[in-house]
Amino acid sequence: MKKKKEKEEMPTKKGNWPVQILMTFVAILYLFPLFVIVNYSFKTKKELYLESPLALPKSLNLDNYRAAFDKLNMGVTFLNTVLYTAVSVFVLAILCGVTAWAIARCKRKFFKFCYVYFIVGILIPYQALFLPIYIIGYKLNLTNTRYGIIFMYIATGISFGVFLMTSFMNTVPIELEESARIDGCSVYRTYFSIVLPLLKPAMATLIIMQAFQIWNDYLLASLYVSRNQLKTLTVSISSLFSAQSSDYTTAMAAIVISVLPIAILFMSLQKYFIKGMTVGAVKG
Repeated sequence: MKKKKEKEEMPTKKGNWPVQILMTFVAILYLFPLFVIVNYSFKTKKELYLESPLALPKSLNLDNYRAAFDKLNMGVTFLNTVLYTAVSVFVLAILCGVTAWAIARCKRKFFKFCYVYFIVGILIPYQALFLPIYIIGYKLNLTNTRYGIIFMYIATGISFGVFLMTSFMNTVPIELEESARIDGCSVYRTYFSIVLPLLKPAMATLIIMQAFQIWNDYLLASLYVSRNQLKTLTVSISSLFSAQSSDYTTAMAAIVISVLPIAILFMSLQKYFIKGMTVGAVKG
């Protein structure tokens, strides 16, 4: 019987090689732009224009990274981007978790209406909100302020966050909360001690997706901020590209620097991210 089972399993394992070849080819396609960016970041301008685009640099030239720090005022722009991303994502995680808990556990019509309201917010195109967002921000004196752009990131990301967290919240057994109430736990302790630890996969998914969007955002940051002291890293990198001249080597070095923090965040939360996406998608 064991030999028969092994014979039955062998064709299926051998039959996976076309899929493996295809996935390897797709992985190479995705890694190729990354290779080009890193390769260009170490090249001199002479090597960039006179040699083949795929040729490796003769030496690891760090002058482009030094130029990126100087030209982009990276000590300020990098810290601004970290501040906007960290604060916005932290507030979104707290608000979306509490809101999703209320919507999933309360069966009143008001909470159902709130859920539909947030869903409608997802259906509206992001770009269509720029004009009303700017008008509201201008009248409330939120433009060219750090807290103003943070509020705008929270406002534009809360709809998706509530949808994601509510889908995952529906998979959390309510019996745990009922047991906590019987033991005398308050509402706050029930949420922070029982519910919140169970929401780690969904929280990680929300943190990664919103951090990606906010960290790499250009349109909203350029619309709301015009002062150099408040600009983000993405907006500053765009200044290296113009119709007259473009500093590609310095720009590629700046892109490498900007990618590293968000890549580290993804790798540290990857296992929770995959679990949150699969559970929320299947059972939500």
